[in-house]
Amino acid sequence: MLLGVLLSGMSYAFYNLVYVGIACFSLSLVFQLITLPVEFNASRRAMQAIEEGGILYEDELVGARKTLTAAAMTYVAALASSLASLLRLILIFNRRR
Repeated sequence: MLLGVLLSGMSYAFYNLVYVGIACFSLSLVFQLITLPVEFNASRRAMQAIEEGGILYEDELVGARKTLTAAAMTYVAALASSLASLLRLILIFNRRR
């Protein structure tokens, strides 16, 4: 996509390369969106396993829950970052047109 943006100034033929890049980046964004519920479910199941297995003491469970929630939230942050990058690249391309 970036190559298409850089070369689009030379010829309109390179606009298709930008569109292909935007489509591929959008697909990766959809994949990230699909994995969000999977990650939250994994964190929930891990917490259940910790509680049922008696792996941690009662006062340690709060920290474990916070840590697992923070781990799941990294996927939300990655999705937001990817979305912002995609919008930025679309704006750059539209400005060059």
